Amino acid sequence: MTNANSPKTALITGASSGIGAVYADRLAARGYNLILVARRADRLQALCAQIAKAHGVKAEPIVADLTQDQDVARIETLLATHQDVQVLVNNAGIARLAPAAQTSANDALTQIALNITALTRLTQAAIPAFVARKQGLIINIASVLAVHSLPISAIYSGTKAFVLQYSRGLQQELTDTGVQVQLVLPASTATELWDLSGVPLAALNKSTLMTTEHMVDAALAGLDQGETITWPSVADTSLWDKYEAARTELFAGSQAGTSAPRYKIA
Repeated sequence: MTNANSPKTALITGASSGIGAVYADRLAARGYNLILVARRADRLQALCAQIAKAHGVKAEPIVADLTQDQDVARIETLLATHQDVQVLVNNAGIARLAPAAQTSANDALTQIALNITALTRLTQAAIPAFVARKQGLIINIASVLAVHSLPISAIYSGTKAFVLQYSRGLQQELTDTGVQVQLVLPASTATELWDLSGVPLAALNKSTLMTTEHMVDAALAGLDQGETITWPSVADTSLWDKYEAARTELFAGSQAGTSAPRYKIA
């Protein structure tokens, strides 16, 4: 993932628990110093101390609420200027699962602010520095709901669909720059997000739940294997190939200068 002899730091958002905390542990085990960003100072400080002791790396906590402009701006500046940051894990996210008619404007905008705006701003801040150094890795955590929507997930699915398309566009733009973008699309993962979402973790089918450890380990295995798009729970990779083929064919079929015959009035 990087030159073993150079100083290397990974910045992880949403790092105080769940997927972010596991990424912190796994990247520290690979020799990365850490900058861990989250809202909860007590958990963040405890995790940094634990990881530093376990892996002998530096782990710096930064308390920030990435729904707030001034906090995002602080992390943008760090990404743009910190020469040792070689990995950005955009993990911070939130779900408010309810019908749109029962979702407040504040809940909708909070999901957009964290899942889309913060992720985009931090990525845009990191890219010029990574490109200039011809080295860098961005891991964007989306969701299987990026390609599927439920009656309670219109807003959340919409935010994750943005992460999917944004990441895929970046992958094409950054070809041959030395900068990688990995898109990770987990299915149901056992995190605290569920209890805050309106759908308690206890209500989910346990046979469909993946642990955070298994999810992150699968995502990192995919990265090591050269994957740019990783579906941690999907065993049959031909499903994605078929989806991609159908998408490409549909797009090609849209490139016409006239309306489709079914829309023409006799």
